[in-house]
Amino acid sequence: MQVRPIDVARKLNVSTSALRHYEEWGIVPPIERAPNGYRVYTEEHIAYFECIRAMNTGYGMTLTKEVMRLLQRKEADAALWKVNEAQAALHRDKTIAEKTIEVLETKQLEELDARGRQKWMTIGEVSEETNIPASAIRHWEKMGLLTLPRDPENGYRRFNRSQVRQILIIRTLRSAVYSLDIIKRVIKELDHNNVEQARKIARDSLEFLNRLNRNQLRGAHYLYRLCRLLHLVDDHWEFYA
Repeated sequence: MQVRPIDVARKLNVSTSALRHYEEWGIVPPIERAPNGYRVYTEEHIAYFECIRAMNTGYGMTLTKEVMRLLQRKEADAALWKVNEAQAALHRDKTIAEKTIEVLETKQLEELDARGRQKWMTIGEVSEETNIPASAIRHWEKMGLLTLPRDPENGYRRFNRSQVRQILIIRTLRSAVYSLDIIKRVIKELDHNNVEQARKIARDSLEFLNRLNRNQLRGAHYLYRLCRLLHLVDDHWEFYA
């Protein structure tokens, strides 16, 4: 089966120039020309185009490019692990978003030590509790998203529950691709103990991640279809006792 570029573009609701970009990027197999010089697409090309469009929505074009190039080199397992890694990262984002909502809905904010004084945490302890790298926390401080107090004795950063709450909301909004201005505004409201807007945005962020998860499932479906067409996966399941 041979199909004209305009027909493929209409089917995928994209421009023919977008199809040419995919060719220039090397993420579809080489395309032959008809005697009149026009590109001629085969069933395999259409499957690539459909997979690219579906995966871009859930995984982004950078990962989609990597996966398509791996498939052309017949490295299906490497491609599938790339996708699996992205899915695992999304699950971590979802877990942090849920924790953020839980923290924002908790009335008691501060913790006290055995002597009744405010309990402080180190950056390492905060990183371990939130599953957010210390390097990211330092970066957000440099960006002006966080204002962290220092231990008067050693100058180290120290954190209480208020800072932990800010760090979680920053991480959640970053994963949902909110702008820095919006994040700064939400953090400022948190400083004034106005958490309702932060709760709403955190819930919206979780819904964004839910939609992204559904888009990733759709992209994985088209990826599996392409792998089957290329005979890179078996048509049967193997079960082990």
